[in-house]
Amino acid sequence: MIMLVAIPVGLVLGRLAGGGLAGLAGLHFRWGPLAVAGLIVQLALFTGPGHELAAGLAPAIYVLSTLSVLVAVIANVRIEWMPVVALGAASNLAAIIANGGAMPTTAAALAAAGLDGPGRATNSVVLGDPVLGALTDVYAIPAGIPLANVFSIGDVLIAVGIAAVIASAMRAAPRAGSS
Repeated sequence: MIMLVAIPVGLVLGRLAGGGLAGLAGLHFRWGPLAVAGLIVQLALFTGPGHELAAGLAPAIYVLSTLSVLVAVIANVRIEWMPVVALGAASNLAAIIANGGAMPTTAAALAAAGLDGPGRATNSVVLGDPVLGALTDVYAIPAGIPLANVFSIGDVLIAVGIAAVIASAMRAAPRAGSS
């Protein structure tokens, strides 16, 4: 959820820096459908019906969908600030793979976010001793704040990177002959 805030933040920062939406037209994101497909799969996977349909394949599907988003991001690493997004996505993928296809969180982080606990249709699970614990969902947007949830350092890097990509693109002058 923290990543969704990055889009309006990037738009506001881009505008405050003197940019406009026309600059976004010059942003050419390659392999976009791969990233969108990966995100749609995750949205479906973390619903009750999607999780049940995936059954025992849910961890593998989660890893593959996260990997597809990372591949698309890496294909665009030449875009200013996209390496920050790639670092965050790689951090999240490393934590997910290291923990058997799930993103660990803590009971304390869930409680701070006002969540009852991980359900079977969530990407965060409480593990006693997660591998790469510092990269997992150990931070929380406190309950009572819109979009309260748990998040990782990778999520922060992705959000900062997305906001910066948008703001930077908005400041960029559209190139002659760009479509």
